[in-house]
Amino acid sequence: MNGLVLTSGLWGADKAVALSGYTAHGHIPSPIEPSFKAPARESSLTFGPLALAAAVARAATTRDDAPVAVLNALQQSTLPMLQTMIEDGPTFEISPNFQHLADTERTFLAARVGAGITDLYMNALGYTWRANAACLSSTLDPHADFIYEGGSAIGHGVVLAEAHGSFAANASAASVHLQSKNKYLRQVKPHLGKTSPYGKVIHGYSIAFGSRPSAPGAFLSLSETKINKPRMTLGGQTKSSKAGTSGAGAAPSQIILAAHRSNFFLMGGDDVVGWIDWVRNADSAPPEPSPVVFLRLHYAGRTYLVHASSVWWLDHPRDWFDDLFDHHRWRRLLPGLSPRGADRGQHLGWFGIEETAGTDFLQSLTGIVQSGGRFVPATLPVPSFVPVGFGLGGEDAGRSLAEADYGHALFRDGFALLGDPHRGHPLGITVWSPKDGVTSQ
Repeated sequence: MNGLVLTSGLWGADKAVALSGYTAHGHIPSPIEPSFKAPARESSLTFGPLALAAAVARAATTRDDAPVAVLNALQQSTLPMLQTMIEDGPTFEISPNFQHLADTERTFLAARVGAGITDLYMNALGYTWRANAACLSSTLDPHADFIYEGGSAIGHGVVLAEAHGSFAANASAASVHLQSKNKYLRQVKPHLGKTSPYGKVIHGYSIAFGSRPSAPGAFLSLSETKINKPRMTLGGQTKSSKAGTSGAGAAPSQIILAAHRSNFFLMGGDDVVGWIDWVRNADSAPPEPSPVVFLRLHYAGRTYLVHASSVWWLDHPRDWFDDLFDHHRWRRLLPGLSPRGADRGQHLGWFGIEETAGTDFLQSLTGIVQSGGRFVPATLPVPSFVPVGFGLGGEDAGRSLAEADYGHALFRDGFALLGDPHRGHPLGITVWSPKDGVTSQ
């Protein structure tokens, strides 16, 4: 069921993976966009289990022309593997269970984890909005996996990111670095300077991740476009930035629609996905304009919107006030939702979106719907957040004292995975009417 993910089976400790290889590839002109400054790379990537789980899900559901049924199959087939194939502890290590997978399943898992690591790294660098890069060429031609916008690319264009993952007996720093270089030359470099539906391609990355199933440790390699100019700090911010709102601005509408299509799908908001698809193809018949209900949940110092499908035990979402403010019921139902694993304290995490990010987008979507889907502004106003649960450089990356003991991950676009929802406090509901906008109760 999208909107929910079993979180208690994941490993517990944050993992730090050092950057084991780096190459800057020359390009003419340099930089492609004169005023663009690439963010500085860091020596390591630190991430918690929920961050990787959410990133794998984000990466698997980025194909913005895929039907909901296909996205659901991709999500459901990937996330459970993380629980049994990655060992606990601060060092990344493949579980002995891996040896029981067929070769095709090993390749699939490695590719998905590699894509998740790439999404974490790009988000940590400051890039906020994502889309699939299939739009750059025909399906027969090689192309990078993802397009990103935001951070240091705001107002300049978009950047490419190619992802690679390898869980092989002969994986090494050298072999993983070779993959990052080869894939950069084959799938990134040919598209630099081209125009995409989301903007001009002004920079490119190839990120490769690998680990040997028989040994602890992992390899992380980065290839990117060389720029003969000083670099910015991470995402245009200082390293000392604490978790919070990093700023508000505007981003291209099309890439916001693509990113939130994936986000709201993962939240269980197929009804919102339907309206996004209609806006992008207004010649089709519009969906039914039924109200869409979200729970407002205060969690780790923020308020998040959680789609009604996550609160699966309630038949009538509008009766949430009576049910959710009965805290005995709230606490009793959330832990141990899996009967088979109730004695192990298993529970389901919820995908959600930070309230400001969610309501701003839904209000903008209403404006487009009110125009009959005929007018999509070039940009939409959006907030941006400092990530929680992952970051570049250091054991405390992506953490703050107020949030350290909460299990969750927050991405720059406001999308989040809340790993322990029973710790949250329900505040009420938000109702989105596709034609009338957002109201909170």
